[in-house]
Amino acid sequence: MTAFLVNQGAGVDVASDIAQEVMTDAFRCWTGIQHPKAWVYKAASHVLIRKVASVEEPVADVPVATSLLPQPDHIAEWEAEHDALLLVRGLAPRQRQVLAWTLAGFTPTDIAEHLGLSAETVRANLKRARRNATAAYRTAQGEEER
Repeated sequence: MTAFLVNQGAGVDVASDIAQEVMTDAFRCWTGIQHPKAWVYKAASHVLIRKVASVEEPVADVPVATSLLPQPDHIAEWEAEHDALLLVRGLAPRQRQVLAWTLAGFTPTDIAEHLGLSAETVRANLKRARRNATAAYRTAQGEEER
């Protein structure tokens, strides 16, 4: 769940808070949930969108907390070695959302149903996300080779 939210642009600290909040809500509503995995992912997406929409501009850069991880330095190394997270963060919000759902194992039809979109819209955004991420990756590789 935390990785799903990070793929949508949340910091680790915000993602972990949202994941805990949503899982607590799921526990409370468990008997009424028909599709638990989809329910928690959809709820988490909605909470993230509300948090992003309600955030004011910070006065200064706030460091991302990584206290959930045993060795925070390893995260920085991993991110430096694996540009995928940076590529995902560079996508448009809808493309990032659709790609995060896809990486979580949902099909375009499932995503469309749970997000209230048409399957064609989901497929188009997924195609754009892949194309834009590939272009950004190739650009980054070209810069490194020079």
